[in-house]
Amino acid sequence: MGPRHPAVRRLRDLLRDPSARQREQAFVVEGPRAVAAALDRGVALQTVYLGPYAGSAFSALRARVVAGGIDVATLKEGVLERVGSTVTPQPVLAVASIAAPPDDVLARDGLVVVGIELSDPGNLGTILRSAEAAGAAAIVLGPGSVDAYNPKVVRASAGAIFGVAVLEASVKGWSAVEALEALGELGRQRLGADAAGATPYHAVDFRRPTAVVVGNEAHGLGTELDAHLDGRVAIPMAGPAESINVAMAATVLCFESARQRAAPGRP
Repeated sequence: MGPRHPAVRRLRDLLRDPSARQREQAFVVEGPRAVAAALDRGVALQTVYLGPYAGSAFSALRARVVAGGIDVATLKEGVLERVGSTVTPQPVLAVASIAAPPDDVLARDGLVVVGIELSDPGNLGTILRSAEAAGAAAIVLGPGSVDAYNPKVVRASAGAIFGVAVLEASVKGWSAVEALEALGELGRQRLGADAAGATPYHAVDFRRPTAVVVGNEAHGLGTELDAHLDGRVAIPMAGPAESINVAMAATVLCFESARQRAAPGRP
């Protein structure tokens, strides 16, 4: 399959153009480990693409793909370098459908993590990994956040993009305020992550239905959302440290929620 083949052009568009991903409701998964992670989670991939020398090296993965009834195509030499989104392209690519989150996802048991104007793909990918590992119910991305299906986010999520529901507020036509109001109407306490001047995370009752709201890497959560929050939660720090990375903060809060919910008799 050469560089001018319509399927190859589609791969390139899905990797580079967020509007193409939205239009087709599909995205690209790069690398054998990520493709295997999708299969582990029962994802029905549309097509798997192998580089010209990948067949023997990934025979076990190919066998899994074929056994799952998924189409396999081989790319000609040099195509990966034109299509891939990394300097050293992975020899295995796949196209996956963007799964629509269940209608009741925000009412489901478990923590909801809300991202407001998250801009770093690596941070969002890490948040996805932590949310899945901690058993969170969903991720809500406010307008202005990085596309959840950006190739860098997908790589950083290490398969978690398939394991936790993602609701992009912009797709529903919600502003950040409307997303928080929807969560409040479902009875969730909405807690903004704050570096200081807030309730320590270990003093929060995460056994209640809760949404944790994390803000932009550079300026955090603005005060304009205060009227739509039920409080702020902080992670106390020793010494002169002012704050920690937003993905690390979300990780701490996800696992504190999981800890409390696993032992409901102990706050």
